[in-house]
Amino acid sequence: MLIPEVPDLVSLLGHRAHLSAQGTTIYRGVHTTETGGAFALDIAGDAGVLSLYQDLSAQEETELATRCAEAAGLAGVYLKRRPVEARHTANVAREWLSPPNPVWGESRSEVTALESGVPFLIRPGGDLSTGLFTDARPAREYVRASAPARVLNTFAYTCGFGLSAALGGAETVKNVDLSRRVLSWGQDNYDLSGLSAPDTDFLYGDVFEWLARLQRRGDRFDLVVLDPPSFARGKTGIWRAEKDYGRLVALAAAVVAPGGRVLALLNHGGVGTEAFGRMIQTGLGQAGRSGRVTSRLTAGEDYPGARHLKIQAWTLD
Repeated sequence: MLIPEVPDLVSLLGHRAHLSAQGTTIYRGVHTTETGGAFALDIAGDAGVLSLYQDLSAQEETELATRCAEAAGLAGVYLKRRPVEARHTANVAREWLSPPNPVWGESRSEVTALESGVPFLIRPGGDLSTGLFTDARPAREYVRASAPARVLNTFAYTCGFGLSAALGGAETVKNVDLSRRVLSWGQDNYDLSGLSAPDTDFLYGDVFEWLARLQRRGDRFDLVVLDPPSFARGKTGIWRAEKDYGRLVALAAAVVAPGGRVLALLNHGGVGTEAFGRMIQTGLGQAGRSGRVTSRLTAGEDYPGARHLKIQAWTLD
């Protein structure tokens, strides 16, 4: 194989065995820090998602998938090819990057997996993103444990943060995303937990436009969750988190009630924790607000040595 050494997968997976006993059946089974950056394996019930960060032949891909399946006891393994330029080619080479059928074993078009006892609908072959970003599990647990009355979940994707807030007792939760498809997926996740999911709680459209609209309406929230992509192309141009995060924070701060919080996430290996904090501070200043860090979180224990994800909760004056 082109991968010089495949680590002891059974041993690595064994380090995560306690997660299932604790009600989590979707997690990172093997992280890139444990494979020299060559690949990662995610587990969702009895389905595996194998992410490749280097080129392999079809035979090598199948061989690696087989080893992962046997080590983890999986029914099927799906493949995600993740070259450096994947974020730019996803729309033109989607089926090559994320084949809809498993590279090994049985098909699982949908899997209902648990995170801390909460069910989520996962689609292993649907896209590069399968329905839940498992590295943000500590942040969702934070939201569920400390959910205030009014929560705004921006860049909601399949609404994991919104669902966590609702399960934590929030009275009002609004989820905003530019994709109707993922908002509908989020409503399915609400349904799995037996929660009401009216269309009025799922706001379709550009997050920046919605933040401005909510400000004009006078809507205020006790917690605003910011979980933007690190890079995106939109009708207003290119979004780069390392340059534009402060502007996002400024817009979000305008709809945070006094004493409310901003939970800011950044998935960007090139921005350090302190630099991220300065970006947030700058955004607050632009909005004429002040605040302080009250919690710092990182990726979950199944991401050993990971430094890509920064999570900071700020309480605003």
